Formats: sequence, structure tokens, C-alpha cells
Amino acid sequence: MPMAALVDLPKRTVRYYIQLGLVDRPDGETRAARYGPRHVEQLLQVRKWSDAGVSLERIRELLSGEAPPVPPRPRAAGTVELWSHLVIADGLELSMEAGRAGLSPDESREIFNGVMALYRNIKNKGNQP
Repeated sequence: MPMAALVDLPKRTVRYYIQLGLVDRPDGETRAARYGPRHVEQLLQVRKWSDAGVSLERIRELLSGEAPPVPPRPRAAGTVELWSHLVIADGLELSMEAGRAGLSPDESREIFNGVMALYRNIKNKGNQP
């Protein structure tokens, strides 16, 4: 089965991704060129990110080793999300949806603890002569 059909992309798109350096060149030349499992994985990864709305320039950055995750899809009506609210003081809250922020439960707790410590520090400075 041709590579383009295997990854459900037009041949022209596969060649373009290779030209941009998003996918490795095939092994061999012209008609003897061979694609392997690594090419399939690369093409599927680029397609996944592209389908999620990530620009080809950003995909190149991600492939070069930058760690940020793919941004979440825009929220649609009827989307269910779990938000955490930290009441810091009357009239002051911090709201966060950890999944969208890419935070683990431990990281969320660390942010909340840090915000509370910062607030106490600011209030204590205001109470000193």
C-alpha cells in the first residue's frame, strides 16, 4: 500500500512535509525509495498536530525538541470541565482548569500553596510599620 494512502494524506502533502523537514527523506532514490515504520509514525504525528490546528512552523519546533503540549481544541457548547477555585480572601479567588493548563494534581496544589504564601507575604508587609 502506498505511504500516502496508509496515513490518509495526499502524496503531494507527504512530499511537502519531507521538503519542509517535518518527515525524514525516504531510504533510497526515486522509484526505489522506501518508507518504513518511522516515516509512518512521523507522518501520523504531523497529521495529528496539524488536525488539531497547530501551524507547520510550530510542528517543526515541537519536532526539534520543544516540550509544550498541543493546545486543547476550542471549547464548544456542552463541554464539561472540572474547575478548581481557591478562595484566597473575600473577593479574591483563583480559578483553574488543570487539564487545560497541563498541570498535574501535585502541580495544581503547588500553585495554590504558592499563591496563598504570596498573599500572606503581601498582607504581612502591609501590616508592618
